[in-house]
Amino acid sequence: MGPLSGIKVIELPNIGPMQFAGMALADLGAEVLRLDRASSVASGEGTMPASPYASLDRNRRSAGIDLKHPEGRNTVLRLCEGADVLMEGFRPGVAERLGIGPDVALARNPRLVYGRMTGWGQDGPLAHDPGHDLNYIALAGVLAHIGVEGGPPVPPINLIGDFGGGGLLLAFGVLAALLERERSGQGQVVDAAMVDGSAMLMSVFVGLSAMNFWSDERGTNLLDGGAHFYGVYETSDRKWISIASYEPQFYAELARTLGPLGVELDPETQMDQAQWPLKKAELETLFRTRTRDAWCDVFAGHEVCFAPVLTMNEARSHPHNVARGTFTEVDGAPQPAPAPRFSRTPGRIERPPVVPGTDTSSVLADWGLDPVEIERLQASGAIA
Repeated sequence: MGPLSGIKVIELPNIGPMQFAGMALADLGAEVLRLDRASSVASGEGTMPASPYASLDRNRRSAGIDLKHPEGRNTVLRLCEGADVLMEGFRPGVAERLGIGPDVALARNPRLVYGRMTGWGQDGPLAHDPGHDLNYIALAGVLAHIGVEGGPPVPPINLIGDFGGGGLLLAFGVLAALLERERSGQGQVVDAAMVDGSAMLMSVFVGLSAMNFWSDERGTNLLDGGAHFYGVYETSDRKWISIASYEPQFYAELARTLGPLGVELDPETQMDQAQWPLKKAELETLFRTRTRDAWCDVFAGHEVCFAPVLTMNEARSHPHNVARGTFTEVDGAPQPAPAPRFSRTPGRIERPPVVPGTDTSSVLADWGLDPVEIERLQASGAIA
């Protein structure tokens, strides 16, 4: 039984970040009911192709609902009466037009936590504009600072806006609202915007920039690859290693390790930015003389903050990740394991990725609808 066992969540269909939020809550024991579009059920396609590899769709059941059908809308509101959380990722105003907005949902259940996730937020000049992760992190002041010196900004796949600043932010907000409900007895609306979450992830750098300790020129700063002791280096086999010898004791150990190999590093001048480009060039030349695995052997046992740069496939077989069970398999498909870890109530993967509408009848019955009514709703086309 995970730490969220007993919490009932309705997840309305949306790709990427909403799926991530639903997975995160379900992995920790929440009972998450995803209401997929009736059209997805009819076509056999959901937010992602039904597959054991679609890990974002794991650990919940699905009912097919036509949200534009009056009875479909009413079914959602009835489910809200017994739910703790509803999460939706429509553009602002869409849920209201469908008749399932926060006002009517909270009228049915004043204890409901109504989680809303958008890119730009529920208000503001851009609230109704379309966008994707890349746009949100661009406007939040994140994208401009990722990349090498003199090069273009580099999209960090969609980890920051969609998943960290979106799905995880929504899950965090929902849990905070549930905790507050224990004191007040009242639900509330959570407005999780990816542009806000992305900006929040930049908190320390916003402060450093305001104090003139961080340059707008990407790839020249302490933690963006500008420092020779904090970055990635190519090896002779065209693979990569990471060095993060930031603290003085780790830098001193880096100097002791690399000195005999031909690169002299002086701990007294570690933070002299004028020397960084030269030292970086020296390290680039040195690290290209051996393979990635050979450098793993060189640094083994030395506290320099080192790790090989692994691909997703390589990471699954690394001894550390194997020992911790960082990755697992479901029906032969590799997936990241639930996180974080709990000492008494661990998260689990109890259901494979769901196929839209697979559980419509059974899950609606479990959530309190009468079997005769379920048949009537199916006949009317309100559910699929």
